Formats: sequence, structure tokens, C-alpha cells
Amino acid sequence: MFEMFGYPEYSSMGERILTTREGNYKDMMMDIRVYKMQKGQEKMFCMEKDEAAFLLISGSAQYSWENQTEAAARTNCFDESAYCLHVSRGTMVVIKALAETELLVQSTENEMEFEAKFYQPSDCMEMTAGLGLCNNTAVRLVRTVFDYSNAPYSNMVLGEVVTNQGAWSSYIPHQHPQPEVYYYHFDRPQGFGGCFIGDNVFKVKDGSFCAIPGGLTHPQVTAPGYRMYTCWMIRHFEGNPWKDRIDDPQHLWMLKESFS
Repeated sequence: MFEMFGYPEYSSMGERILTTREGNYKDMMMDIRVYKMQKGQEKMFCMEKDEAAFLLISGSAQYSWENQTEAAARTNCFDESAYCLHVSRGTMVVIKALAETELLVQSTENEMEFEAKFYQPSDCMEMTAGLGLCNNTAVRLVRTVFDYSNAPYSNMVLGEVVTNQGAWSSYIPHQHPQPEVYYYHFDRPQGFGGCFIGDNVFKVKDGSFCAIPGGLTHPQVTAPGYRMYTCWMIRHFEGNPWKDRIDDPQHLWMLKESFS
């Protein structure tokens, strides 16, 4: 069994590898890497068989693709919504850092070609989840950049969650058959939390990630005093795309009870 949780460091080239489609994390079916870029640095991407999403986690960057250019700036991923470029296979993308920048790149195989989409904050779907649940101990902000509802041509889902300090997310416990990867940050580097995958429990730290096999519940919690950011990434199955969560029947009572 592969390790469901990891604490990867950046390489000397500024690359943090979360999952690849070979080796220990092949069941995630996605290649996910995070880059720390210095001001003026450029990175070029062109994936022959993969669609790819380029999410600005923080910093400032210029995106160039198909004779188009867009600039994006994001002070932090807690208080500001997302910028993300999503392209089909064979698309040349150049990212230039205009300041120190953190960039997440998610990719997976997809034979379908589609028009590139540059998502700005106004394009992202946002909702506050968990209001009124268990005395508001599971309140979090959920951002969805793209999923099956607005990108049915994609084999991926990409979103973000900002969990209130001391609160739970992915709650009530739920699962789905498709694999999912979480990447974490805290609003202070010493922040911490807990991740429950099936019967396994892991300590969440800034920069850590988890690889969630299909069919296992995966609630999360962050310690009091620390807001937790989670980038969540799901890989659709052919003929069975992810559309919604499957709540654990044992915990459905919480949705019906009032708490005082």
C-alpha cells in the first residue's frame, strides 16, 4: 500500500513533486507538481498527451499561450480567489514570475481537445459550506475552479477550500469512487491539523499533501488559531465522472439534528 500522506520538500530547482502517474501514486492518475518561482523566472510547459491546469497559489505571474497573454496577482490563497489557466494537450504555455510566486500544475491524460480557459476570480464558484452544522464547527469557504458542470470535456476537477480556524472540512465524512489529492497551506507556517483517511490519521503541515484512494472517507480538521487552505484535485473515471460527494450514512443524523 502506498503512503497516503507526504511532506515533500522543494528541490534545488524549486520543484515540489506531489504525485506522478507512475510509481507509488499511479492510482491517483494525475501528475501534480508545485513550483516556487523567483521574480523574472520563466517556465515553459507543453504536454503532448495531457490536459493541464496552472493554478496561481500566491504571487504575481504572466501567463502566455496561443498568442494570448494575461497577468495575475494573488497576495494569498486565503483571502483572495483563484487564477488558473486550463489547456488541452499539446498547448504551449509560458509562465513568467513577476514576483516570488507559487504555482501548482495539475495534469492528466486526455485525448479531447478543447478551447483554453483562463479562469479569473469572477469565474470561480464560491460557497460557504457547513453553516448551522454542529454549532458551526464545520464552516469553510469552498471555491470550485472547474468541475464536470462547467468543464465536461476535462478529466479533472480543481478547487480550493479555506477552513476556519479550529473547524472541520470535508464534513460530514464522505467518499467517492474517484481518487483525490489534497495540497495544504496554513495562514502561519507553524499551523497544523489532522487528516482522516478511512481508519488512518495523519498530521497536516504546511506544504503537505494526501493521496486519497477511492471509496475512503476523508474528513479534515485544523487546529484553533490556524486557518487551513486545501487545494483539492479529483480525477474522473471514464464513464463515471465525479459530480458530487457520497455522505457516510453513519453520520447523516447530523444533517437532521439541531444543536444548542
